[in-house]
Amino acid sequence: MARCCWLQWLTLALVACCGHAATVEHTFDVGNFSISQLCKPARVITAVNSQLPGPTIYVHEGDTVVVHVINNSPYNITIHWHGLFQRGTQWADGPEMVTQCPIRPGTRYTYQYNATGQEGTLWWHAHSSMLRATVHGAVVIKPRNGDQGYPFPKPDKEEIILLGEWWNRNVFDLEREAFLTGLLVDPADAYTINGKPGDLHKCSGSNRKPATFKLKVQSNSTYLLRIINAAVNTPMFFKIAGHKFTVVGADASYTTPYKTGVVVVAPGQTVDALMVADARPSRRYYMVASPYNSAHPNLPFREGTATAVVEYAGARRRARRPLLPPMPKFSDTATAHRFFTSLTALIRPGQPTVPLAVDTRMFVTIGLGFADCRPEQTRCKQQVFAGSMNNASFVLPTTMSLLEAHFRNVAGVYTRDFPDRPPLEFNYAKPPGNMDATTAKSTKVKTVRYNATVEVVLQNTVLVARESHPMHLHGHNFFVLAQGFGNFHEDTAVKRYNLVNPQERNTLAVPPGGWAVIRFVANNPGMWIMHCHFDAHLPIGLAMAFEVQDGPTPETALPPPPADLPQC
Repeated sequence: MARCCWLQWLTLALVACCGHAATVEHTFDVGNFSISQLCKPARVITAVNSQLPGPTIYVHEGDTVVVHVINNSPYNITIHWHGLFQRGTQWADGPEMVTQCPIRPGTRYTYQYNATGQEGTLWWHAHSSMLRATVHGAVVIKPRNGDQGYPFPKPDKEEIILLGEWWNRNVFDLEREAFLTGLLVDPADAYTINGKPGDLHKCSGSNRKPATFKLKVQSNSTYLLRIINAAVNTPMFFKIAGHKFTVVGADASYTTPYKTGVVVVAPGQTVDALMVADARPSRRYYMVASPYNSAHPNLPFREGTATAVVEYAGARRRARRPLLPPMPKFSDTATAHRFFTSLTALIRPGQPTVPLAVDTRMFVTIGLGFADCRPEQTRCKQQVFAGSMNNASFVLPTTMSLLEAHFRNVAGVYTRDFPDRPPLEFNYAKPPGNMDATTAKSTKVKTVRYNATVEVVLQNTVLVARESHPMHLHGHNFFVLAQGFGNFHEDTAVKRYNLVNPQERNTLAVPPGGWAVIRFVANNPGMWIMHCHFDAHLPIGLAMAFEVQDGPTPETALPPPPADLPQC
């Protein structure tokens, strides 16, 4: 491992020096290994290279990434490179039954893609069942010319901060049980920072404390924190006692510097934030991640925190217990909304700007409802929880991936009739109490021409609960033009559109009981799923897909699948 890391950093150094693209190669051995958490006996989890979190992929913009995935686990697996555009490498995107069939136990598959046109923090994770709870890691894309390419003062050091969730039970079994019963997955047993829950967790009948991540800092040094929410179902508040942040990036897009004492990240999102170590060196300071529960009425969630410790190198300790920051209330929507709406893009020469002419307009409702039990759900009673978009509850195909059916023009795998508007208009924020919340299962996609500008109004519904859904679009970034609460009204909302420097994202937390307007250019041919990044909501149907047609040249057309693409 040491030799591998040395070679990788040597490659990166050469790229930074010489400015040409390199190939960065990894082997991901997906297998089971034993780990002890929360002072409990060790249990078996599925992870990459026996690491939690998994290995970080460091590249420079323009590099080629090659990852050999060997599946030595007992489960089907795919790896999604969250936020990577995959232009020209669409077959490597990774969502199971969307761009590929799963990598079956005992087999392997090589992902190859380019990190072109993107700089910042992204991540990778399993896109099969709930395995992403332990199968995940960071992707760091530095400027082509290295640290000197940052559009902000060069930090003294960088640190990856991965927020996650931990279950004491097998997550594959948990999701399977939820599917059979039609209920939602139980809340996590703990939250984690870099795989560790922190020492505020108590262990019954023991003086031991759970493992805690420690960040050692030098006084007056500046740190770039690459914060990733790898949690399965929970948005997070993030603070460090005695310290402030300057946000400079989100979802691998640079932002106008934004000063804040709290960072808010929904599942799937990343935030790059500068932190100056300017507190009293004699103290130690807690780094805290706590849940943001936007649901009303409350859906089950874990009331707790994950902690890490920030301590100053070379300082004499006078205080034994680290200083704890005051955290927002779990239901503090005002703080979350203030953070999410305060970010704007950093305008740089040559970077994409928001398109002003729109070719396709869509109004899409998102939320939870109910659907009839499917034959294979042997333990459910008549109806089950179902997510839907425009009242269509998405079902993944089982015999062929969407992308392969698109490429080979195979009928019967999906239909091209995803509606541009909901079938029924109503008061989405306050629906009638007797309104039918039933939806139907289907595999509907929206077909758009290559290079079309698509505007989507995402309207949260409150049929079952008012909740913020983190919506993730594969293969593209989008501009966030406006957000608000209640029902979307075009005549008033359009006056609030930011058409100058809107933030650019791949994952957006739509306000609870509210709406958001996004706009993107469909410049990537293929099949791209858009879905809620709560893992509890994807398998119950809160998703749809865009089918982007080929462009006029070979370079703008979907290439053939690789020879080793897994088969169903």
